Amino acid sequence: MTKAPSVAMPAATAALGTALGSLALQLRATGHEQYVDSVATFSILMYITAALVMVTWIRDGRPHTN
Repeated sequence: MTKAPSVAMPAATAALGTALGSLALQLRATGHEQYVDSVATFSILMYITAALVMVTWIRDGRPHTN
């Protein structure tokens, strides 16, 4: 597996988190409070997923020792 898809995935996941965060703010501004919590939670989950993928990618690039 090459490294390029591993870099693109966290970037796309973080972009999705940003879009969902923006959607949560718009929902709050328009008065749809019942949806804000779930959309904001999913946005945070996307940022955590992107961070974990980056940590995994960095740890995989390190030399393996026995």
